[in-house]
Amino acid sequence: MSNEENAKQEENVQQEENVKQTVDSAKNIAGGLVSSFLGLKEKNPKVFYGSIGGVAVLLLLMMTMGGGGSKPTISGPVLKDLAIGQRYILKSANAYDPSATVRLVATPGAIAAYDDTEEADRSGACQHIPQGTPVSVVEFADAYGKQKTYAKVKIEDGECKGNEGWALAIDVQ
Repeated sequence: MSNEENAKQEENVQQEENVKQTVDSAKNIAGGLVSSFLGLKEKNPKVFYGSIGGVAVLLLLMMTMGGGGSKPTISGPVLKDLAIGQRYILKSANAYDPSATVRLVATPGAIAAYDDTEEADRSGACQHIPQGTPVSVVEFADAYGKQKTYAKVKIEDGECKGNEGWALAIDVQ
Protein backbone atom coordinates (compact mmCIF):
# COMPACT_ATOMS: atom_id res chain seq x y z
CA MET A 1 0.00 0.00 0.00
CA SER A 2 1.12 3.47 -0.76
CA ASN A 3 1.40 6.33 1.65
CA GLU A 4 -1.63 8.04 0.06
CA GLU A 5 -3.82 5.00 0.63
CA ASN A 6 -2.69 4.77 4.25
CA ALA A 7 -3.42 8.46 4.78
CA LYS A 8 -6.93 8.06 3.28
CA GLN A 9 -7.65 5.09 5.55
CA GLU A 10 -6.53 7.06 8.60
CA GLU A 11 -8.76 9.99 7.57
CA ASN A 12 -11.74 7.65 7.15
CA VAL A 13 -11.15 6.11 10.57
CA GLN A 14 -10.89 9.57 12.15
CA GLN A 15 -14.08 10.72 10.43
CA GLU A 16 -15.96 7.63 11.63
CA GLU A 17 -14.74 8.22 15.20
CA ASN A 18 -15.84 11.90 14.99
CA VAL A 19 -19.30 10.85 13.79
CA LYS A 20 -19.61 8.31 16.60
CA GLN A 21 -18.56 10.92 19.15
CA THR A 22 -21.10 13.41 17.75
CA VAL A 23 -23.91 10.85 17.86
CA ASP A 24 -22.97 9.83 21.38
CA SER A 25 -22.85 13.45 22.56
CA ALA A 26 -26.26 14.14 20.98
CA LYS A 27 -27.69 11.09 22.74
CA ASN A 28 -26.20 12.25 26.03
CA ILE A 29 -27.64 15.76 25.60
CA ALA A 30 -31.10 14.41 24.73
CA GLY A 31 -30.97 12.00 27.65
CA GLY A 32 -29.93 14.82 29.96
CA LEU A 33 -32.83 17.01 28.80
CA VAL A 34 -35.37 14.23 29.23
CA SER A 35 -34.06 13.32 32.67
CA SER A 36 -34.07 16.96 33.81
CA PHE A 37 -37.61 17.41 32.47
CA LEU A 38 -38.78 14.26 34.28
CA GLY A 39 -36.91 15.42 37.37
CA LEU A 40 -38.97 18.60 37.20
CA LYS A 41 -42.06 16.41 37.60
CA GLU A 42 -40.72 15.25 40.98
CA LYS A 43 -39.47 18.64 42.16
CA ASN A 44 -42.14 21.03 40.86
CA PRO A 45 -45.18 19.29 39.33
CA LYS A 46 -47.02 22.58 38.68
CA VAL A 47 -44.30 23.76 36.31
CA PHE A 48 -44.07 20.32 34.69
CA TYR A 49 -47.79 20.03 33.88
CA GLY A 50 -48.02 23.74 33.03
CA SER A 51 -45.29 23.36 30.40
CA ILE A 52 -47.08 20.35 28.90
CA GLY A 53 -50.32 22.35 28.77
CA GLY A 54 -48.52 25.33 27.23
CA VAL A 55 -47.06 23.18 24.47
CA ALA A 56 -50.49 21.66 23.82
CA VAL A 57 -52.08 25.12 23.58
CA LEU A 58 -49.36 26.29 21.18
CA LEU A 59 -49.87 23.25 18.96
CA LEU A 60 -53.62 23.80 18.98
CA LEU A 61 -53.18 27.46 18.01
CA MET A 62 -50.82 26.57 15.17
CA MET A 63 -53.26 24.01 13.80
CA THR A 64 -56.23 26.39 13.89
CA MET A 65 -54.45 29.47 12.53
CA GLY A 66 -54.57 28.31 8.91
CA GLY A 67 -52.11 28.25 6.11
CA GLY A 68 -51.44 31.86 5.29
CA GLY A 69 -52.80 34.84 3.47
CA SER A 70 -53.71 33.29 0.13
CA LYS A 71 -56.87 31.26 0.15
CA PRO A 72 -57.98 29.27 -2.87
CA THR A 73 -60.59 30.97 -4.95
CA ILE A 74 -63.75 29.13 -5.71
CA SER A 75 -64.62 29.36 -9.33
CA GLY A 76 -68.02 28.60 -10.66
CA PRO A 77 -70.93 30.10 -12.45
CA VAL A 78 -71.44 33.81 -11.95
CA LEU A 79 -74.88 35.37 -11.81
CA LYS A 80 -74.83 38.28 -14.23
CA ASP A 81 -76.86 41.41 -13.68
CA LEU A 82 -79.39 40.71 -16.42
CA ALA A 83 -81.51 43.44 -17.96
CA ILE A 84 -84.93 43.19 -19.59
CA GLY A 85 -84.77 43.44 -23.37
CA GLN A 86 -81.10 42.48 -23.64
CA ARG A 87 -79.90 39.51 -25.71
CA TYR A 88 -78.05 36.66 -24.03
CA ILE A 89 -77.36 32.98 -24.70
CA LEU A 90 -78.47 29.92 -22.76
CA LYS A 91 -75.62 28.11 -21.01
CA SER A 92 -76.15 25.51 -18.32
CA ALA A 93 -74.13 26.55 -15.28
CA ASN A 94 -73.95 23.02 -13.88
CA ALA A 95 -73.12 21.01 -17.00
CA TYR A 96 -69.73 20.35 -18.55
CA ASP A 97 -71.23 18.43 -21.46
CA PRO A 98 -71.57 20.71 -24.49
CA SER A 99 -74.58 18.72 -25.67
CA ALA A 100 -76.49 19.41 -22.42
CA THR A 101 -79.71 21.36 -22.71
CA VAL A 102 -81.35 24.09 -20.64
CA ARG A 103 -84.87 23.36 -19.37
CA LEU A 104 -87.59 25.96 -19.99
CA VAL A 105 -90.85 25.67 -18.01
CA ALA A 106 -94.21 27.44 -18.01
CA THR A 107 -93.96 28.81 -14.43
CA PRO A 108 -90.83 29.88 -12.52
CA GLY A 109 -91.17 27.51 -9.54
CA ALA A 110 -91.72 24.43 -11.71
CA ILE A 111 -87.98 23.96 -12.23
CA ALA A 112 -87.51 22.90 -8.59
CA ALA A 113 -90.23 20.23 -8.91
CA TYR A 114 -89.01 19.05 -12.30
CA ASP A 115 -88.71 15.32 -13.00
CA ASP A 116 -87.97 14.19 -16.54
CA THR A 117 -88.03 10.44 -16.02
CA GLU A 118 -90.85 10.10 -18.53
CA GLU A 119 -89.86 10.06 -22.20
CA ALA A 120 -92.65 12.52 -23.04
CA ASP A 121 -90.99 15.09 -20.77
CA ARG A 122 -87.70 14.74 -22.63
CA SER A 123 -89.17 14.96 -26.10
CA GLY A 124 -91.72 17.75 -25.51
CA ALA A 125 -91.67 20.68 -27.91
CA CYS A 126 -89.37 23.54 -26.94
CA GLN A 127 -88.76 22.35 -23.36
CA HIS A 128 -85.08 21.44 -23.67
CA ILE A 129 -83.19 24.15 -25.51
CA PRO A 130 -79.58 23.57 -26.66
CA GLN A 131 -76.84 25.60 -25.04
CA GLY A 132 -75.75 28.63 -27.03
CA THR A 133 -79.28 29.46 -28.22
CA PRO A 134 -79.77 33.25 -28.33
CA VAL A 135 -82.55 34.56 -26.11
CA SER A 136 -83.81 37.90 -24.84
CA VAL A 137 -84.99 38.50 -21.29
CA VAL A 138 -88.68 39.41 -20.94
CA GLU A 139 -89.18 39.53 -17.14
CA PHE A 140 -87.84 38.29 -13.80
CA ALA A 141 -89.19 36.40 -10.79
CA ASP A 142 -87.79 36.42 -7.26
CA ALA A 143 -87.47 33.28 -5.16
CA TYR A 144 -85.92 32.12 -1.89
CA GLY A 145 -85.25 35.69 -0.76
CA LYS A 146 -83.12 36.52 -3.82
CA GLN A 147 -84.02 38.88 -6.60
CA LYS A 148 -83.89 37.81 -10.24
CA THR A 149 -83.67 34.09 -9.50
CA TYR A 150 -85.71 33.17 -12.56
CA ALA A 151 -85.75 34.85 -15.95
CA LYS A 152 -88.51 34.60 -18.53
CA VAL A 153 -86.80 34.38 -21.91
CA LYS A 154 -87.93 34.61 -25.51
CA ILE A 155 -86.06 32.37 -27.94
CA GLU A 156 -84.55 34.47 -30.74
CA ASP A 157 -83.28 31.76 -33.10
CA GLY A 158 -83.81 28.14 -34.11
CA GLU A 159 -86.91 26.00 -34.55
CA CYS A 160 -88.46 27.32 -31.31
CA LYS A 161 -88.04 30.99 -32.32
CA GLY A 162 -90.63 33.22 -30.64
CA ASN A 163 -91.49 30.78 -27.81
CA GLU A 164 -91.19 31.99 -24.23
CA GLY A 165 -90.39 30.10 -21.05
CA TRP A 166 -88.84 30.43 -17.61
CA ALA A 167 -85.25 29.41 -16.90
CA LEU A 168 -82.91 29.84 -13.98
CA ALA A 169 -81.25 33.23 -14.28
CA ILE A 170 -77.84 31.62 -13.80
CA ASP A 171 -78.42 29.67 -17.04
CA VAL A 172 -78.84 32.94 -18.98
CA GLN A 173 -75.38 34.37 -19.75
